Amino acid sequence: MESPWSVLQERESMVRGRLLEEERRRREEAERRLQDETCHRQLLVEKEVKMRAKNFSQARPMTRYLPIRKEEFDLRTHVESSGHSVDTCYHVILTEKMCKGYLVKMGGKIKSWKKRWFVFDRLKRTFSYYVDKHETKLKGVIYFQAIEEVYYDHLRSATKSPNPSLTFCVKTHDRLYYMVAPSPEAMRIWMDVIVTGAEGYTQFMN
Repeated sequence: MESPWSVLQERESMVRGRLLEEERRRREEAERRLQDETCHRQLLVEKEVKMRAKNFSQARPMTRYLPIRKEEFDLRTHVESSGHSVDTCYHVILTEKMCKGYLVKMGGKIKSWKKRWFVFDRLKRTFSYYVDKHETKLKGVIYFQAIEEVYYDHLRSATKSPNPSLTFCVKTHDRLYYMVAPSPEAMRIWMDVIVTGAEGYTQFMN
């Protein structure tokens, strides 16, 4: 016959076991809810970016998507008139003739993604990228005459993009450049900036 003490110990052990099991189930349920909520939020963010990009393209005339060669053209004023909050977008430095900032670019031969400092220069008519913002190590130059199109990567064509919802494309005569912006607003600003230099656009050439 078991002693009252051993019976009490056994009951306490069973109670502790049930409590631990309930705590484990509650923790798993909380983790599952958190994971579901995170996925839901990510889907909402991606949906919002797509919707904004769609509204953004439908809200303005096609002339805003044509290259502009006028020497007196003010790039910053043009971007601000498009509805962008340049002053609050700290990822982009924008002046009358230039736009600078970091973008993550996919390599040409090796499909790896690297952060590069990009400089869009209307005076030189070039879109260049460097190792960093000191602009001492030039990695590549895209000439305005080669730029044909600039568009959002809605088909998710970029290989292993670090952020598909912020990926856009710059199409030239011989290559397709995939780039990832640091924010939705920065992506829209860059796209509006680059298209002003798309002198390789077929309709513009005709």
